[in-house]
Amino acid sequence: MSIEPKQANTYGIPPLAIARIKGAQQANTIAIYMIYAALVAFVVFGTIASIKVFHDNQLLYRLFYNLPFILVALTIPITLYDAFIIYRYRLSQSSMVIMTIGVSTVILLGGLLFADTAWLGLASWLGVAFLFKVSFKRFFDFLQAEEETETLEQS
Repeated sequence: MSIEPKQANTYGIPPLAIARIKGAQQANTIAIYMIYAALVAFVVFGTIASIKVFHDNQLLYRLFYNLPFILVALTIPITLYDAFIIYRYRLSQSSMVIMTIGVSTVILLGGLLFADTAWLGLASWLGVAFLFKVSFKRFFDFLQAEEETETLEQS
């Protein structure tokens, strides 16, 4: 029975943690693409639905009205997972993560409960994925800078 040495840490960060962070970054990228798709669907189907010939077309109206909401709502679980990873590995200040998720949740629930609408709450979730994108980018830029510094020191 041989005991294999542990994999080398990258600047004190275990490889499994880096793999989880990369996975969360990829999930966040999917969420951002879904937000872009929601914006495009809103503009395209809204424009088509505003043409006089299509005023009575219920399918176009439903695509214009519901599809962007659905796409943005599907990003919420992804951004909650990203928030957990960012909070767990301290990629951003924990108060920023809590405030971002908290404010977006309060606005969404407040809109649903008191205003009978979801558009303002879902609009607040649009920015969450982009904020998390910055956190992931800063983390991997830090790792790359540390790697370059180590390479220069070895030369």
